[in-house]
Amino acid sequence: MKARAERRFCPGGLGRRSPALRAVLLGLVVLGRLAADPPPSAAQAGAILEQFRGTIWSQPIYAEFDLHQMPRRGPEKVFHGRFWGTRNAAGPVTRVELAVGPGGFTHHLLLQGGPDAGLWVADGPGAGAPAPQALLAPLVPGVEMTPFDLLPSPYLYWLDANLVAVQRIRGRPAYTYDFTPSADFAAQYPAVRMVRAYLDIQYNALMQSEQVGPAGHIAKTLSLLELRKVGDRWIPKDLDVRSEATRNKTRLSLTAVAIGPEAVPGDLTPGALGDPLAPPAPARVQRVDP
Repeated sequence: MKARAERRFCPGGLGRRSPALRAVLLGLVVLGRLAADPPPSAAQAGAILEQFRGTIWSQPIYAEFDLHQMPRRGPEKVFHGRFWGTRNAAGPVTRVELAVGPGGFTHHLLLQGGPDAGLWVADGPGAGAPAPQALLAPLVPGVEMTPFDLLPSPYLYWLDANLVAVQRIRGRPAYTYDFTPSADFAAQYPAVRMVRAYLDIQYNALMQSEQVGPAGHIAKTLSLLELRKVGDRWIPKDLDVRSEATRNKTRLSLTAVAIGPEAVPGDLTPGALGDPLAPPAPARVQRVDP
């Protein structure tokens, strides 16, 4: 990839990264549309959500990232990771590898999206083991981010999904959905009562989500900070996950990306999760500036 990634979108801070006139005009157009348009019907709300689901890894992707542990007090730590994302017959699937010790990328996770979501973990060669207990566990001890926060986030496929508003959130127009888990999920994971997610109307991106705890209060907030254009695709560049109780935060920042069929060498399966997976050739990987 020869073209540089284009920096264009920053939820809550579009004016810092775009011409002022364009931002003003966009705001006036969107405000007029939100005021004039009737709320989407139930059928339209379902179609909007289905369309968003279909954009997750619509093109195969490989990415490298830094995971910043940012406690309210104490030193910051940085962990390195990488992931591959593609789609299979069941839906979007992501393989994540994290460097948690001197051995390199030794901690592997596989997240299957779709109606039949699953999570597998491998910390050595061979097949991954089903790990439903790890869904809400930190990716690395001490960080706020969990597999539940990563795409394809399982709540996006819960059957009880309602479009409750079309509103501006952090300065951006968004479809606001409430996702309520099934009784089985709620029994297994009582910490999650509901998830509210904000889907950006213009860029079709998950701009923010709020995980609501059993008492009805927001327990954790995920915020998309910036999108970058790589080729013809807008991809998340930086996102934060913050505990509302401790105010501790974790930031995931992409540092390199490859998009296209060559980005994912074959299928991503639980049976091969612990085995090495080669990244794309260096010439195909584009570095992403901070």
